[in-house]
Amino acid sequence: MTQPRFLCSTLAPLFACLSLLANGEAADQVSLRKTDSSTLTITVNDKPFTTYNYGETLPKPFFLPVTTAGGVVLNRALGDASDADHPHHKGAWNAIDEVNGVKFWAEKGPIRNTSVEILAAEGATASFRATNEWRNPESGSPEVLETVTVTVYPSRLLVYDMTFSAIHRDVVFEDTKEGLFGFRVAPSMKEKNGGRVVASDGSKTTAECWGKAFPWVDYSGEIGEKTVGVTIMDHPENFRPSRYHVRDYGLFSVSPFGEKAYTNGAREAAPVHLKHGASLRLRYAMYFHDGDATNSGIDVAWKTFSGK
Repeated sequence: MTQPRFLCSTLAPLFACLSLLANGEAADQVSLRKTDSSTLTITVNDKPFTTYNYGETLPKPFFLPVTTAGGVVLNRALGDASDADHPHHKGAWNAIDEVNGVKFWAEKGPIRNTSVEILAAEGATASFRATNEWRNPESGSPEVLETVTVTVYPSRLLVYDMTFSAIHRDVVFEDTKEGLFGFRVAPSMKEKNGGRVVASDGSKTTAECWGKAFPWVDYSGEIGEKTVGVTIMDHPENFRPSRYHVRDYGLFSVSPFGEKAYTNGAREAAPVHLKHGASLRLRYAMYFHDGDATNSGIDVAWKTFSGK
């Protein structure tokens, strides 16, 4: 029996919506919730993804733990006695040495959060804005202000859109390899323990990828019987291509502030100067996935992040 045209027209959107729900496409939801005055939890479809830790007693804010859709925590645990090098490598974080001479990467100066504002608490994406003061360890006054908008997608793509502002004084980001947006993988994922590193152009190993610029680099390995990984991405509109600080012992980060350090002196140092009142915007992303670089949807995540 043929349905009246107006009835089909009216019900078509409903049928389409129900079809999407049945396929699980429309049900994907990211949710943000402040659990107390120092943590913000992020879930995807009510399953744990990560927690933003920003308490005033911490040396800096960081995301930890970080969990894949398959339920695998892929960061090194805090205080892991079996893997205790570089205690300042905490989950996923943002810091760099030599900002007006202060070694924030090494936690010689505190990065203090002053506010966390949820912009979109739930939906196909969710987002929040954090304000962090990078303070001088002696005077306690800010050397630079970091304002960041974090956007999270159901695929577990985390976009970190930061602006550094010289609101108190001139700011110099010196040439250094110790930075900027970083992650520390679980011990079993290390390249020296069988982990794998591959870049967007097919370059492989930490030796081939360290200090070089790529749109993205992926670090994957095994935790138990499962293969998991994390991809770090450099936005094409950043002021210069960033270079990757990726090591066989599990450190993985990206930074635009090391032209000389990352090329072992082949290029001249290119420190970045911000005059009082000036600002600098940088965008990076981390994509946390099950599987390795060949079967985890990196191309889709890259297009979502970069628009390319």
